[in-house]
Amino acid sequence: MQLSFMEMNSPVGTLKLVAHDQALVAVLWENENPKRVRLAQLIENKNHPVLLETQQQLNEYFQGHRTQFDLALDFAGTEFQQKVWQALLTIPFGETRSYKQIAEQIGNVKAVRAVGAANGKNPISIIAPCHRVVGANGKLVGFAGGLENKDVLLKLEKI
Repeated sequence: MQLSFMEMNSPVGTLKLVAHDQALVAVLWENENPKRVRLAQLIENKNHPVLLETQQQLNEYFQGHRTQFDLALDFAGTEFQQKVWQALLTIPFGETRSYKQIAEQIGNVKAVRAVGAANGKNPISIIAPCHRVVGANGKLVGFAGGLENKDVLLKLEKI
């Protein structure tokens, strides 16, 4: 399956958007660890309709005009990771959840650490809002985009 990408500037740095013909598969950070999300070879395409729509919706989000995304998403991961990533999609704009709450939501209360690991592997950052997951004490912990960017995103959502 052919993967296309384009880069966009944002308040949290340059983001790399990745999609196939039907759906978005990744939103990657400027200083992304290449081992965090493994992807096939990418071809730059600044006219890809999924990527253009993603860019538009992200720009609306950063401008404070969008609180929900309406994009086709294609997550590649284990069954457990998929459950965690689907749970992320249910966290409302302007709210946070703890890793424990996500573990409870997916029906595996003892999987708090595994939820953290899956959250860290979320390939579709911002749109699947892993930045809305915080430590049990409410503190900002672990974020592929860096805690500074997590703070920027939460402040944008006025959390």
